[in-house]
Amino acid sequence: MEKVINLYETMFIVNPQVGDEEAVKAVVDKFTALIAENATVEDVADWGKRRLAYPINDIPEGYYVVVTFKSGPDFPLELERRFGIDDAIMRSMVVRLDEKKVKAKA
Repeated sequence: MEKVINLYETMFIVNPQVGDEEAVKAVVDKFTALIAENATVEDVADWGKRRLAYPINDIPEGYYVVVTFKSGPDFPLELERRFGIDDAIMRSMVVRLDEKKVKAKA
């Protein structure tokens, strides 16, 4: 039976009040390393510190990271679970991309 591999994109926002810039970078590195261990990373876009559309827990800014990766269908569920457990992650989202549309854009 052929193994199913899909293209996914995740965006997560790190709480900048976790500590200094090195602490925020450590959280980003932790999750990008987790993705790299369990999937094939296509692209990592580090958007940096940006103003949120609305404050989350009275915090007006967040550190944005977008990662595009290929993996089996069970890893995104585990990734969402880990995002939910970590207090440093303010918000996160994992979506499956349509490879045909992505290739058409390129």
